[in-house]
Amino acid sequence: MASAALGFFVGAGSRDETQERAGTSHFLEHLLFKGTNDLSATALAEAFDEVGGDCNAFTTKEYTAFYARLLADDAPMAMEILASLIEQPALRPQDVETERAVITEELAMHSDEPSDRSVELFSGLLFPDSALGRDTLGTKASIASLSTATIRTFFDAHYGPQNIVVGIAGGQDTNRLIQRLEQMPSRPDSSVPHRMTPPSPRERFLAHRTKTEQVHLTLGWRLPGRDDPLRAAFAVTNHLLGGGLSSRLFQRIREREALAYSVWSEREVYEDAGALAIMAGTSPAHARDVAAICLEEVERLAEDGPTEREVAIAKGNLRADLLLSAEDSGARMSFIASEVLFFGRVRTTEEILDELHSVTMDQVTQAASCLRRDTVCAAAVGPVKRGELEEALFENVKVSHRSRRRL
Repeated sequence: MASAALGFFVGAGSRDETQERAGTSHFLEHLLFKGTNDLSATALAEAFDEVGGDCNAFTTKEYTAFYARLLADDAPMAMEILASLIEQPALRPQDVETERAVITEELAMHSDEPSDRSVELFSGLLFPDSALGRDTLGTKASIASLSTATIRTFFDAHYGPQNIVVGIAGGQDTNRLIQRLEQMPSRPDSSVPHRMTPPSPRERFLAHRTKTEQVHLTLGWRLPGRDDPLRAAFAVTNHLLGGGLSSRLFQRIREREALAYSVWSEREVYEDAGALAIMAGTSPAHARDVAAICLEEVERLAEDGPTEREVAIAKGNLRADLLLSAEDSGARMSFIASEVLFFGRVRTTEEILDELHSVTMDQVTQAASCLRRDTVCAAAVGPVKRGELEEALFENVKVSHRSRRRL
């Protein structure tokens, strides 16, 4: 490849924060790009702009990643900068105040998105009293209270070499890059976080009434963690439910019933827990029917099982996604780094494909059977009609409106 991708994956994310310090990982993501005592934020930006490279970061529930993608010849420059940011970030008080204002604006932007708000409320229901149920950005109150010393303490506790995986992919001289890594000092006080499994959901429905054109609905279920034997079956189940244009939910809710423009499902997997969630935006008049159809299709899959064609389509899509991503240096770098972070080794493509191909129709039925009406959680944002969605979700309501119009 002409390109190279480098990434420092730190095994600490928003689930490793207390409620009072929520958003610390994301705050650190911002602050590291303010540079070091020897490298300003402007100089950092100019270095990557000059070579047409991309340098960025993102925060998840369980890790934070700092990465660069650029031409392979420029990889040593990227490695030097990224390593310096991890080794000795400035973490200046004035930068903390600047980024506090920026993150406050980011929080405001996030709260203006009703679909994001719906997912956030749903996560809080699914993972109560747990950082897994909180947004990675934190809250206005927690961001306002974070001090430079608190952020520095979190950095010192988790940003040591024993808790970092570096991924490198592309056409670079890897030996030269590894030599730079070997120069990184140890941080003896840092450690791998100890995580508590979140308790079971207590409440099952939450609505936030607001004046929007649509009701934004998120509903779903708790799943096992990433080592569960059915993990590949859950991936197939997710895809045939709402992962593609041929999925059951897209075909019925959008194509046949014309009740929504956007409807899909997603699967999240963590160390000791997971989730499968269905998201849809629809008019208030159709919200009840959309909710009822989602559960009706899930229950139909659990009772009757999938068709051979559905399973073949889902497997083919997941296979292609894996193989196509291997041709992109950034995706390949992210894959190998996360594999080591999560599993301690990089599984081969053949291993993953074998696991995928071995999924049976009975396993998909078994996975779908875990998505029961008596364990579903749901959140809605918009002009929600009181009691109507709860009735559709929890009382086995049949769909009352069946439009055959096509969008």
